[in-house]
Amino acid sequence: MAFDTPTARRTLAIVGGGFSGSLLALKLVALRPDWRVVLIDPSSRPGRGLAYGACAPSHLLNVPVARMEAGLSPAYGDWLAGRAEMVEALAESGGEMSAAFSPRELWGQYLQQQVAAARVTDNGAGLTVLRGEAVRLLDAPRRGLVLSDGREVEADTVVLATGNLPPRPPLPADSWLQDAACFAADPWAHDALTVIDPDAPVLLLGTGLTMVDIALKLAEEGHRGPMLAVSRRGLLPGAHRYGGHWEPFLAPMLPASPLTLSKAIRAEVRRAEAAGQPWQRVIDAVRPVIARIWSTWTPKQKRQFLRHQRPRWDVHRHRMAPRIAGRIEALMADGQLSVRAARSRDWTPAGDGVAVTLHPRGGGPAETLTVARVINCTGPRSDLQGLEVPLYADLARKGLIAPDDLGLGLETADCAVLGPRGEVSTWLHALGPLTRPAWWEITAVPEITAQVDGLAHRLAEDAVVGPSLEEAFVDLGAGI
Repeated sequence: MAFDTPTARRTLAIVGGGFSGSLLALKLVALRPDWRVVLIDPSSRPGRGLAYGACAPSHLLNVPVARMEAGLSPAYGDWLAGRAEMVEALAESGGEMSAAFSPRELWGQYLQQQVAAARVTDNGAGLTVLRGEAVRLLDAPRRGLVLSDGREVEADTVVLATGNLPPRPPLPADSWLQDAACFAADPWAHDALTVIDPDAPVLLLGTGLTMVDIALKLAEEGHRGPMLAVSRRGLLPGAHRYGGHWEPFLAPMLPASPLTLSKAIRAEVRRAEAAGQPWQRVIDAVRPVIARIWSTWTPKQKRQFLRHQRPRWDVHRHRMAPRIAGRIEALMADGQLSVRAARSRDWTPAGDGVAVTLHPRGGGPAETLTVARVINCTGPRSDLQGLEVPLYADLARKGLIAPDDLGLGLETADCAVLGPRGEVSTWLHALGPLTRPAWWEITAVPEITAQVDGLAHRLAEDAVVGPSLEEAFVDLGAGI
């Protein structure tokens, strides 16, 4: 069953209706109103994606309003003006809209409205939104996609913008817990937090931002029982702080190894603290050269960073809004939430729950405890090797994609997808977290906005010659 496509008009299909895909669609419609742009997403609320569609009212963005501007009209700050949900956020920021941390739900509403305003109802030029899942490519020589319900979308260009994948369960493949009702493999699944005794203990695997979200959501929904968060290092994300400034300092040192750069950053943090400056500004000063650093490292050095330095980098780079940090501190002060550095072992059925043995980091006696629910909060998966998502499995079988050896995503060159032998596709592109192998950090709104702007102009064959993505990142570390 073919979806009618006029052959004389260029058609571009985008797979994924989260921030990356929606922003590209909006930019392309503005640049090339004569084109037909098809946005394909399973959700009934395109524009939100997972990050802004499954959140609770208490969840805030991790960066302030000023850092969320994506070149849309109205600007996000203007759209927020006068909204009752921003009262607390504005009070916290001293009344400055640009410095406020808005509820994540509002950003989702904003994007959804932008998409709704741009879409058209016929099959002509403009933005068409299809609700469905793209499961494979059309058979050659035709180009385009097949949806799970049988619809076909012919397209000259396809862009993969599927965002973050559900987390990988940190369990052996043959573990009985994988299929147990007491295990929530995906914390954002609709039933992940349902049917939990409000007084029962819960184990959260992971201590990063996903854990923070889930702990707050449980507490907000009335959970009174203890929540234990466990990871190998037991590191919690840091909190944002306002004010201060620190000049970029790493560029003259490049190229340098992960260990050398880590030592330099720690030394700079000590200097900043001695000068009365927040350590957060030092991390922000590193941000403009992250892409350059990543590109200079060998595969061995990248692997070394991911294994040894990444956990500490993540908790300093990806931080909590001040109000979120305060709520987590309150849960910990009340004793409802505790965080430990330990490895979990020996999962055993215990009634409707599970008994697990924790082995503390650095030694010490092991402890066995029984919990009613185990929730996987280890963060999104990026490794596509062996992952049977229908569309990516089809792309792999056809030899069109090359998942990277470090398990970060797809190999790309300026967003063009690379094949297994390094061949650059002229019609298949990728955006956002899928392109981590090239850029490492490509998850925050400022970076993705720069990436989308560049790709939109290239696809639109616009005369405007923009900066390279690395050049576009230069001022992204300013402020918070």
